[in-house]
Amino acid sequence: MGESKRKMGFEPIMEEWVFRFDCSGNDKSAAYPSISFTNPKVRDTPLLMVQSVVPAYIPTFECADGQQIISIELPTGTSLYGTGEVSGQLERTGKRVFTWNTDAWGYGPGTTSLYQSHPWVLAVLPNGEALGVLADTTQRCEIDLRKESTIKIKALAHHPVITFGPLASPTAVLQTLSRAIGTVFMPPKWSLGYHQCRYSYLSDARVLEVARTFREKKIPCDVIWMDIDYMDGFRCFTFDKERFSQPKTLVNDLHNNGFKAIWMLDPGIKHEEGYFAYDSGSANDVWVQKADGQPFVGGVWPGPCVFPDYTQEKTRLWWGNLVKDFAANGVDGIWNDMNEPAVFDTVTKTMPESNIHRGDAEVGGHQNHLHYHNVYGMLMARSTFEGMKLANEKKRPFVLTRAGFIGSQRYAATWTGDNLSTWEHLHMSVTMVLQLGLSGQPLSGPDIGGFGGDATPKLFGRWMGVGAMFPFCRGHSEKGTVDHEPWSFGKECEEVCRLALLRRYRLIHHIYTLFYFSHTKGIPVATPIFFADPKDPKLRSIENSFLLGKLLVHASTFRDQGSDALPHVLPKGIWLSFDFDDSHPDLPTLYLQGGSIIPVGLPVQHVDEANATDDLSLIVALDQHGKAEGVLYEDEGDGYEFSEGGYLLTYYAAELQSSVVTVKVSKTEGSWTRPKRRLHVQLLLGRNAMVDAFGMDGEVLQIKMPSDVEISKLISTSQEQYKNRIECAEQIPDVEEVSESKGVELSKTPVELKSDDWALKILPWIGGRMISMQHLPSGTQWLHNMVEEVDGYEEYSAVEYRSAGCSEKYTVIERTVGLAGEEEESRSLEGDIGGGLVLERQISIPKTDPKVIRIDSGIITRNIGAGSGGFSRMVCLRVHPVFTLLHPTEVYVSFVSINGSKHELWPGADEQFFEGDMRPNGEWILFDKHLGIGLVNRFNLGEVAKCMVHWGTGTVNLELWSEERPVSKESPLKIFHQYEVRTIS
Repeated sequence: MGESKRKMGFEPIMEEWVFRFDCSGNDKSAAYPSISFTNPKVRDTPLLMVQSVVPAYIPTFECADGQQIISIELPTGTSLYGTGEVSGQLERTGKRVFTWNTDAWGYGPGTTSLYQSHPWVLAVLPNGEALGVLADTTQRCEIDLRKESTIKIKALAHHPVITFGPLASPTAVLQTLSRAIGTVFMPPKWSLGYHQCRYSYLSDARVLEVARTFREKKIPCDVIWMDIDYMDGFRCFTFDKERFSQPKTLVNDLHNNGFKAIWMLDPGIKHEEGYFAYDSGSANDVWVQKADGQPFVGGVWPGPCVFPDYTQEKTRLWWGNLVKDFAANGVDGIWNDMNEPAVFDTVTKTMPESNIHRGDAEVGGHQNHLHYHNVYGMLMARSTFEGMKLANEKKRPFVLTRAGFIGSQRYAATWTGDNLSTWEHLHMSVTMVLQLGLSGQPLSGPDIGGFGGDATPKLFGRWMGVGAMFPFCRGHSEKGTVDHEPWSFGKECEEVCRLALLRRYRLIHHIYTLFYFSHTKGIPVATPIFFADPKDPKLRSIENSFLLGKLLVHASTFRDQGSDALPHVLPKGIWLSFDFDDSHPDLPTLYLQGGSIIPVGLPVQHVDEANATDDLSLIVALDQHGKAEGVLYEDEGDGYEFSEGGYLLTYYAAELQSSVVTVKVSKTEGSWTRPKRRLHVQLLLGRNAMVDAFGMDGEVLQIKMPSDVEISKLISTSQEQYKNRIECAEQIPDVEEVSESKGVELSKTPVELKSDDWALKILPWIGGRMISMQHLPSGTQWLHNMVEEVDGYEEYSAVEYRSAGCSEKYTVIERTVGLAGEEEESRSLEGDIGGGLVLERQISIPKTDPKVIRIDSGIITRNIGAGSGGFSRMVCLRVHPVFTLLHPTEVYVSFVSINGSKHELWPGADEQFFEGDMRPNGEWILFDKHLGIGLVNRFNLGEVAKCMVHWGTGTVNLELWSEERPVSKESPLKIFHQYEVRTIS
């Protein structure tokens, strides 16, 4: 039974305006140690000096079924952000997230659990102040933001909630959060360049060929990555004896050409005696155990694998020493993948929650996997980071992790996982990077161009234009796709990629400076543009622009519209546009905020060594008072000398007086000697116009301001030059597939149907596949994967898997059908499956019953005759939806058979068929106990001869089969069925 809502008890911790809330004293005593806090004792120690301070917002709680349900009511007009690595919209109101690290290949905007867990919400109040809310629990957590201006968090009991603020700005809240959970590790400067990756470059020869091509084409790149195929049979810490036989030689060749090398390590260690990693791990007793105390064995890439228990210090030390030895091969960085942990051929996609971790007391002690699941990847990244430090204490480790938890930024960068080569994923990549930054992880980026599927030239070029401005910049694609290197999409796309990456390298001083302040003060690197004016509500949901410090990046994520053609929404104040004489519709537009100075340059090794210099440029944008200031951070680019004063932090100032702009160094920090270099100052006048001046860095430089007439001429000339560059730019060809068949044009844009309850997306160009079936009131995405290649809702024409119908292009006929005096929105699709046969489907959401999705499908004969081959076929209409399991251990299928028997089918069971009187009596339900809802599938019993349930990895198929019969000219095979979501008491 539940309890009525009560206010939580609170006490100040850490510093003023940081509060810890617990439901009761007993709950406080029962709470597990914090893994998110850098120092767990800080969370557990009251701050006595501010005991009289009372929090502005006190959460209420209720307990039910062992769950702790917390609510925080905020003023109307509050905007909600954060929630970590999530897809979908930037402003999170209306969304619900489940923190459960999940291998989510091909996720979409409605996916509720991805690879990382950040039980954190950043609330921006109507007055521009901000409040941060952290549910400090490693357990599965539901963050429900569907009610406006309300934060609701549901998780297992006995965890505290920490609030930060309200403080004057979102930046102030994130700085305070960073003092609790730690700041990002200081990245080596090379890691901020461009990274090239592929699953996989299959030999050292191919790696060197890719590296050589970058240099020949003068496309900037710093890092080449090795995916799992470099290993000997996917065994970690080994190298394939034929294709990567001399890793040290490979790395030396890369280093000699200015590249670093990063190699992948997964947590799954092949269960094989004689394999040194397995033998040493077994000798040290480091494996995660089953409930019976035996090592857990699960399938991953090498086959049967055991998994290190990183919750123990001895395991982290064992792993760290393996990393240390591995790094001796010249490894510059390590990529931790599959560390949710992912396990193949299991419904949950991971190891059983009953598995045992023998954790040290400081992280929570002896617990089951349910407790440690969300921090497994973070602890692996920590172990890898520490191993890299063991290997060379004079170098900064670089680790990339797929799975993580709030606080992972202390050890690793991250990327947004296995995305897709679609415009939708390009758009989401902006919001996902921003949300990670708003959740304490500033070093992130997507797989540029998309991991799954084939990018088009237009999509890849646009994505590189945007991605070159992200904090972490890497291109990556999977097996079976076309090549995704920058030169792989034609000369126009190659040129756009070159320009985009040259931009990044010109701004690398600025980006590196931002990371120094992120590392030392917790200031985020990339932020939404409302950070420039948190009080302006118009800025809070803008998703195609973001800030890098005082630099605003405005990018288009729409296929048919370049950045130059989009209306630009700018914060209040002076914002001056500029470029590097590289304007192109597929490159973002750059603005500098008035009152700002940013440093730019161009490293020698990446472009043209004969003509490159060590000059430093400053771009100056004066404010309304004729002043500007900026800062440049410099050090060796690696190592830890900076932590002992071995750096140079230069504060520049500019001021206009009597028609002269004086630029000078106003302050410096650090013991590093200023390089002797020429200083190039570019004074922005507006609309890309600027005045150039030259001097020596460190000396006072004066620039005579042009007259108003001269400024007007400069701006006019600059605008004309900009217009000419845009008009003369070689456009990337748009080779999206388009069909001229009847009905609606067939393009790479999904067909959509929507009601108050449902939002559906159908891909006509490949099997008429429905890829999204989102129930809006519950925020639940029922279909598995937002992907062109597999899953979703399909239909086949025979009993074999992937028979005709699943891959043919469909014609879409858009029409409105009358129904009992009312109208319903519907889409009719048909696909020619050969032999005179057509698969047809009508999907509709009736306005008389908008809670229901109706699907009417059939195999009809058309042009059957002698020689068509149609009469010789046996056909069976097979409805094949693949539903995703949000909570695999709490989901089951329920129905009553025709004969009255009751059935509950749970994950893990074998594939089951139900025929005759064992068929569901016209209805079966997929229940999610955690959500308290079920997806009801009703069907015409006279048309369905057989029903089938198949549990997959995090999925379930609920199939409907017609009878199987020879083709004839008579009536078609048909199945009519519908879906509805029902609340469970």
